[in-house]
Amino acid sequence: MYDTTTQSLPGGILHWPRRAERWLDDRGRFAWIGAMVLGFIFVWPVGLAILAYMIWSKRMFNRSSCRSRSTTARWSAQSSGNSAFDAYREDTIRRLEEEQGAFEAFLKRLRDAKDKKEFDAFMEERVKSNSVDDTGKDVPAY
Repeated sequence: MYDTTTQSLPGGILHWPRRAERWLDDRGRFAWIGAMVLGFIFVWPVGLAILAYMIWSKRMFNRSSCRSRSTTARWSAQSSGNSAFDAYREDTIRRLEEEQGAFEAFLKRLRDAKDKKEFDAFMEERVKSNSVDDTGKDVPAY
């Protein structure tokens, strides 16, 4: 005989939107933008709803990707049941976050040094071009 009782999905009606949100978060900001564009192409209210959600949840304007924030939050919230492993994991996550911060600071210093070098080269070139142009002219000193 067939069982005619209806069986609901685990998590209820909000289960699939949460799964979709997690799936898009795992793939980053460009997945959200792609979903929004496809929403506008096929059914414009869906695209508008995704855009509103991205603005409301601040997914559109964050510099860090959604993936790193959600992954860290997921790992830190779950407990394995083994306190020694949880302590090791927390220590490793903390150490990796410190290394990430140090690496980002290193990259910033590299970018700043490159920008300074390019600016100095521009200023030298400018001084040279001004001195060639002003060889015969009386220019007041500033």
